[in-house]
Amino acid sequence: MSLKDKVVVITGAAGGLGSVVARKFGTEGAKLVLVDNSPTRLADNCEILREQYDATLIGNVDVTLKKSVDKLVEMVVKEHGRIDVLVNIVGTWRGGTPVHETEVETWDMLMNVNAKSVFLMSGAVAPQMIEQGSGKIVSIAASAGLKARSGNGAYAASKSAVIRLTEAFSEELKNKGINVNCVMPSTIDTELNREAMPDADFDKWVTPEQIADVLVFLASEQSAAIHGAAIPVYGRA
Repeated sequence: MSLKDKVVVITGAAGGLGSVVARKFGTEGAKLVLVDNSPTRLADNCEILREQYDATLIGNVDVTLKKSVDKLVEMVVKEHGRIDVLVNIVGTWRGGTPVHETEVETWDMLMNVNAKSVFLMSGAVAPQMIEQGSGKIVSIAASAGLKARSGNGAYAASKSAVIRLTEAFSEELKNKGINVNCVMPSTIDTELNREAMPDADFDKWVTPEQIADVLVFLASEQSAAIHGAAIPVYGRA
C-alpha cells in the first residue's frame, strides 16, 4: 500500500492520534504536510518527522475558518502542485451533560471542530482533486455518530454530521476519480483518555496505530472500490 510521493495533508497532526498517523504515512513514503492550530505543539510532536521524512509543518491553521483553510490549500498546491490525500483528524470531545443542559457554546464548539472542519477542508481540496482527476479524503467520525448515549448528545450529533458529510461528498465526487470515506473509532487509547478514564480497561480500546493502518489503506489504491463508507474501528470495546 505504498503512498510513495503522494502529497498527504493531515490536520490535527500534533495530537495523540495525528502524530501516530503522520508517522505511519511517512513510513509509506508520503510527502507529508502536517497541519495544526498550535505551532508549538506541532514542533514538539512532529519536528522529528521533518527530520526523518522531510515533512512540511504548518501551524497557526484554524480549520474552522474558511479564510485559514483556503490559505492553507493555496499554500500546499503552490508548493507541491497537487493534493493527493486529505486526512481530517481534527476533533474534540465534551460530554457528561444532558442535551437540555448543554451550553450553546459547547454545541457550537463541537459542531465547529468536529463537523465544520471536515466541511471546510474537504470542500477546499475538492476542486484541486477534481482538476487532477484523482484524490482521497478520509475523516475521523466516531461510533457515537451511529448511536448517542446519555450525556453525549452534542458530541454524537457532531460526529453523525461527519458521516453524513462523507456520504454526500462521496456521491458528488466518486465519478470524478475521488474516494471519500471515514472511520469510526470507539475510545482511542491515548494518554489523555487514560488520564480521563483511569479505571477503564485500556486493553479493549483501539490504538492510534490500528486506526492509522485503516487510514493508510483508505488512502491507497487498494481502496479504489470503496466510496462513502463509515468503517468501524472499535478494538474490543
